[in-house]
Amino acid sequence: MASGNAGRIFTAIGAISGTSMDGIDVALIETDGYRVVATGPGRTFDYTPTLKQRLLEVLVDPSAAERDPLANLETDVTAAHADAVLEFVAAHSIVASTIDVVGLHGQTILHRPQQHFTRQLLDGAEAARRLGIDVVNRFRHADVAVGGEGAPLVPLYHQALACGLAQPLMVLNLGGVGNITYIEGDTVIAFDTGPASALIDDFVRQRKGVAFDDGGRIAAAGCADPTLVAKFMSDAYFQRPPPKSLDRNHFHRCLRDVDTLSDADGAATLAAFTIEATAATLQHVPAKPSRWLVAGGGRHNAVLMGGLAQRMGVAVDPVEAVGWQGDFIEAQCFGFLAVRSVLGLSLSLPTTTGVPRPVTGGELWRVAL
Repeated sequence: MASGNAGRIFTAIGAISGTSMDGIDVALIETDGYRVVATGPGRTFDYTPTLKQRLLEVLVDPSAAERDPLANLETDVTAAHADAVLEFVAAHSIVASTIDVVGLHGQTILHRPQQHFTRQLLDGAEAARRLGIDVVNRFRHADVAVGGEGAPLVPLYHQALACGLAQPLMVLNLGGVGNITYIEGDTVIAFDTGPASALIDDFVRQRKGVAFDDGGRIAAAGCADPTLVAKFMSDAYFQRPPPKSLDRNHFHRCLRDVDTLSDADGAATLAAFTIEATAATLQHVPAKPSRWLVAGGGRHNAVLMGGLAQRMGVAVDPVEAVGWQGDFIEAQCFGFLAVRSVLGLSLSLPTTTGVPRPVTGGELWRVAL
C-alpha cells in the first residue's frame, strides 16, 4: 500500500472529541504523511446536552455504564461524529469524493495503558458506511498492545508543523489533560503533564453550573492555596520518567481537597496546580526550551497563560503566534495520522509513548463497493 502511494498528496479530514468534551473538532488537511502541505477550515460541533451528560456520567463514574450500556453510547457517539463530518463537508462546499480518508479518534472513556487497555467510542465500519468515505479509527490500540502508553499521539504532527521554527521548542496542549512535545531537530519527546482544564472545568461546573472558567476570571479573583498545591504535586506521577500518560480522572480526588475553599480560591488553586505540573516537565527534557507554544482551550485562560510565562521565564505564546490553528491542531493531527496509517508509517515512537520500536496503528474501514 505504501509503495503505490509514495509521494502522493492526500486530502484528509480529522475529527476528535477530547477529554474536556467541548465538542467534536473537525478539520481539513493536505499531507503526504510527512509534511503538512496545507491546512484547511476547521469547525467545532457540540454534542447534544443529553449525550454530553451521558458521557460525563460514564467518565466520572464508570459504573454508569450499567445504566447506559456502552454499545448504546458508541452508537450515538458514532452518529454524532458522522453527522459532524457531513455537516462540515456541506458547510464548506467540499466534494466528498475528493476526501481520501477520514481519521476519527472517537471519545475516550477509559485509558489504562498499564493494563494494556484503552477505550474510545467510535464504530469505524458504521462511520464509513454513513460517510461513504474510508475511515481510520482505533489509533491508540496497537501502541498499547505492545506496551506503549497510547498517548500522546500528536507529537509527530507537532514536529511536522514546527519545521523551520527556532528550537528547542516546547508545544503544550492544555486540553482536559495536559501534554507536551519537546522538539529539537530529530529529537521528539512527549508525555502527559498532568491536569489542564478538566479539573477546573469539573470544579466550576459543580460550584457555579458553568462549563468552564471563561478567560480564567473565577481563578483571577482568588488566591491559590500553596499547601494544597504542594500536596497535589507529591503525586508519584510527576517524578516518574517519561514516556507516561494519564487517565482524565487520575487527579479527580483533588476536587475533594478544594471543596472547603471558595469558588475563586478553589479555581485559583487548581490553576496553580496545572502550572506547577507543567513546570515539572522540565526535569524530563534535555534542555530548557527557548519558547513554549500553547494549544488547547486552556490557552484562553489568562491565569494559566500568565502563570506559565512567569514560571518558565521564557515566551509562552498561543500557537496562533506562529500561524497555527489552535482550536483544530488535534483534529488536523488525526487527519495526518490517518494518512500515515494508510501508508503504514509510524504513529508513535519510543520517546513519545514508550513503545519498544516505532509503531504504526489505526484500523482502516473501506467503503463497501
